[in-house]
Amino acid sequence: MIVKTASLTKRYGTHTALDGVDLAVPEGSVYGLVGPNGAGKTTLLALLAGLRKPTAGELTIAVAKRKVALLPDTPQFDPWLTGREVVELARGLMGVAADPDRVLADAGLADAADRRVGGYSRGMLQRLGLAATIVGEPEVLLLDEPASALDPAGRREVLDLIARMRGHATVILSSHILGDVQEVCDTVGVLRAGRLLFQGPIANLLVGRAVPAYRIKLRPPTDGVAAALRALPWVTGVEPDGPDTLRCNVSSLAEAESRLPGALAEAGARVVSLAPLAPDLEDVFLELTS
Repeated sequence: MIVKTASLTKRYGTHTALDGVDLAVPEGSVYGLVGPNGAGKTTLLALLAGLRKPTAGELTIAVAKRKVALLPDTPQFDPWLTGREVVELARGLMGVAADPDRVLADAGLADAADRRVGGYSRGMLQRLGLAATIVGEPEVLLLDEPASALDPAGRREVLDLIARMRGHATVILSSHILGDVQEVCDTVGVLRAGRLLFQGPIANLLVGRAVPAYRIKLRPPTDGVAAALRALPWVTGVEPDGPDTLRCNVSSLAEAESRLPGALAEAGARVVSLAPLAPDLEDVFLELTS
């Protein structure tokens, strides 16, 4: 493991922000930290970056300190600098030879490289922060809500950039956008009230956690279909899931696979599509943190 903590604890007076966290981050992975507001995500990243000292516990990062980089959730820069000058300054401080133009292009800022930062939107500042962080070619990259202020196109660019870093650097990111975490992260840690509730591959978190269900798209008329399904002993619930669409919860996917098509035909349903609903991180997150 490239990043490890043992019983890591951080207190502010009587408030415990982190309570005995045992983090284990595989080298080359993209590790997602998720949790509600106040869970301790930002505190944990600050401890890993060396910006704060733990109250108790141990912390080990198996790279040189200059190879650890942090992107805060609201990066700020001197407004009179251009985007290129910000990245050039970061490159000079790190003493590396990465191409700033390539890094700016990867962050989606090639056309704004010579504009003054004071005229950047918040989303552009977020991407500039990422460019200034990765220009140092860090081996461990800590990202605090890297896509929170971005529009869909900007978020897509940032997520693609993070995904490309898998295997070349170890990325630890916090996010409240669970779909982004599920898309780019291979490992996840779920925090609540300073405690680590789960840690491991996303696949292990999702397996067996969500209610087996099908999404059924019907062609009108749909009268009576939901009632017919609710009467079946292996159906645990039927709810609307959009126009002419039903979500059908079942006790067993295997039983539904053999019986659901026949049940729909018997109810006179005109089926447009029928597909199992894969569990997603949001469902599991709500189960763990409720």
